[in-house]
Amino acid sequence: MTFDDLLPTGWSAADLVFALAWIATFFAVVAIWVPLLERRPSSRRAAAIRQRRADLLTKAREPKGRGLGKQGIGFAKQVVQRLELLGSGQHEAAQLKMLRAGNRSKDAVVLFLFMKLAMPIILGSVTAILLYGTGLYPMPPMIKLVVSLTMILVGFYLPEIYARNAADKRKAVLSKAMPDAMDLLVISVEAGLNLDSALIRVARELRLSCPELADELELTAVELGFLQERREALRNLEIRTDLPSVTALVGTLAQAEKYGTPLAQSLRVLAAEMRTERLMKAEEKAAKLPATLTVPMVVFIMPALFIVLIGPGILRTVDALGNL
Repeated sequence: MTFDDLLPTGWSAADLVFALAWIATFFAVVAIWVPLLERRPSSRRAAAIRQRRADLLTKAREPKGRGLGKQGIGFAKQVVQRLELLGSGQHEAAQLKMLRAGNRSKDAVVLFLFMKLAMPIILGSVTAILLYGTGLYPMPPMIKLVVSLTMILVGFYLPEIYARNAADKRKAVLSKAMPDAMDLLVISVEAGLNLDSALIRVARELRLSCPELADELELTAVELGFLQERREALRNLEIRTDLPSVTALVGTLAQAEKYGTPLAQSLRVLAAEMRTERLMKAEEKAAKLPATLTVPMVVFIMPALFIVLIGPGILRTVDALGNL
């Protein structure tokens, strides 16, 4: 069998070469022409950036689930709206407390304000029923009144205590993760990324180890792209976290934005200071450990030690006196 036998009927080798050349030319023209159809590639890139920012903004501002279901929120919202608490100074203070506690949901603010109204009534009513209605706790009338008023005050301050404890725990978590975030930020900036991209990259790396700090950095990166004043976005980060290390970071970034100082060098110095501060805090806790263990040793260890050492002598003395 020859090569001519493999060709279609009526085709010659020259016809086959011509057809292959035509097909190759067609695909070459298509490969060159298709990229040229995109007359404005910058518009496509800008659209991709806008979409990315919109996704980050939606994701960063999503309410974080903290057990706040939709059931019961409607009634709480109606009560708060009827009392006109959403437009007052209490609303702003409650919103700030919820932000520092790590909950950016509007329902969380409404529920916080509602609980400040409901908890004194609930605890006061339950205490009054137990003391005056059931008679299970016989007390003088003045003591009953004092206990009822005390429970009303406890109910009023209970949401405040909860929000403060949640904010303190979150501050401790953020404080532990800040030195690592600073090191990653230095590496990202020295690699050539701008501030927005560096924050997003650091947030991506910290997503598993510290999701709280990752959320804050992502939200800051989004606000840097949306707000007119970049200083305002940095200021919002400082307000939400309420950490001295974040305040120093915001000051460094604001100085770099305003005066054009080398950002990588400033961040490296700041990261070294944070590492040193964390080491000093660990040494301070280690130095306090002996004094902290003194009370448990005296209360729990010394009585057992005295019983082991002096107990046999006391028992022998009792037996000797009994024989006399």
